[in-house]
Amino acid sequence: MTIDTIPGLRALTLSPDYRNALKLPEEPAEEYEMLAQGEYNINFRFRHPVTGEQLVLRVNSESQMHLENQIEYEGNALKLLENSGRTPILKYIYPGDEQLTRGALVMSFLPGRALDYSRASELKETAKCLAEIHSIPVDATCGLIEPEAPIRAILEECEVMFATYWNSELGAPDVKNRIRRLLDEGWKRIQDGGDYTGYKCCVNTELNNTNFLVEEETGTVRLVDWEKPLYSDPAQDLGHFLAPTTTFWKTDVIFENETIEKFIDTYIESVGNRYDTIGLRARTMEFIVITCLRGLTWCAMAWVQYRQNGKGLTNESTRIKLDAYLTDEFLRRIEAIYGI
Repeated sequence: MTIDTIPGLRALTLSPDYRNALKLPEEPAEEYEMLAQGEYNINFRFRHPVTGEQLVLRVNSESQMHLENQIEYEGNALKLLENSGRTPILKYIYPGDEQLTRGALVMSFLPGRALDYSRASELKETAKCLAEIHSIPVDATCGLIEPEAPIRAILEECEVMFATYWNSELGAPDVKNRIRRLLDEGWKRIQDGGDYTGYKCCVNTELNNTNFLVEEETGTVRLVDWEKPLYSDPAQDLGHFLAPTTTFWKTDVIFENETIEKFIDTYIESVGNRYDTIGLRARTMEFIVITCLRGLTWCAMAWVQYRQNGKGLTNESTRIKLDAYLTDEFLRRIEAIYGI
């Protein structure tokens, strides 16, 4: 895929607004190459012909959050976190037009490879990375969506996603019933819980290992892909990162309890006194359990969409992994976590 494949994208890169904002020469000299394609975005890398800086042109095709201004929402999160030293720096944002309907943004390119779960040193640096991001002060006026009850909001999202599988003739009856039972158990667990009123920050909510980049020379870990940030409990990110449905996504890793405890210890130590972490460990454990349902129901939804060709962008590795999440073996793992 090239930038000419996407209607209106070449025209954007030639526009005076784009070139002036990025201080590009009037006569185009940069070359755009495909960097990565996910389910909802396409990324191209290019080198600034004057400064030599590596940049990323990111094009949105669909919003997971059902937002009309998805690209602006993501850009806002990058601006909020630019002083963390752990996220890309926003350089330019374009809300869209009749051709490039979903818009685009340009951000700094961060070098590195995907996080390796098997390396204790990298897990330690990842905990520090999240501590730095979560300690950036933001408030309820930051422009991020703020769920009143984060765990309840995740379960509500699960119900919406699972409906696609439940209502599809493609879905296996046994799998439908087992996921339905897990969801019912999830709702039971929060019946007596109140809404969270403690410290909130900008959380990523999608912490797969491929969204963390490890710089080989320094070992520094940074976090990219900010399309679903929220103003929420930092334990939401920790729970997502440590949940088996997350680690299994691009690898076959599922963390042992000792690894989970060490990660939380390092995170709390790295936060220091920047915010109150009392109760964080217990809330993280709650989010791990509920996040399992989020990952499972998303996979069930995407499994149907891939077979109906209902997605504009598809990814072959995703297609293969979706089958694994709905196997008896994996469902048994999640059922064990819930004690079913």
